[in-house]
Amino acid sequence: MPKLTVTDVGTFDVPAGKRLVLALREEAGTDQLHACGGKARCTTCRVQFVSGEPETMTAAEKEVLTAKGVTGVRLSCQILCDQDMEVKVISRLEGSGRKDCGSPVAPEL
Repeated sequence: MPKLTVTDVGTFDVPAGKRLVLALREEAGTDQLHACGGKARCTTCRVQFVSGEPETMTAAEKEVLTAKGVTGVRLSCQILCDQDMEVKVISRLEGSGRKDCGSPVAPEL
């Protein structure tokens, strides 16, 4: 079972293959945003990797980050927890002005 460490939150066991955005919400209990429901369209689920950043990137993640000119972050909706990793949550409901974290996210990528 991979370990997910969230800066200033703690370390959590996560089922292998679980989407990072769901692990951040369900295991770590954070208020991570996911406005588009995990479809790699909005970039609200951004995280910064401290360690364990996956070397691979989905085509959808690469396309949206490039189109929006965003660098130094990854989309938690497009990452599977298949190794130990440490992230910093940077897109949170608190202070966002949104009414909720976003549309439901499917368990499959």
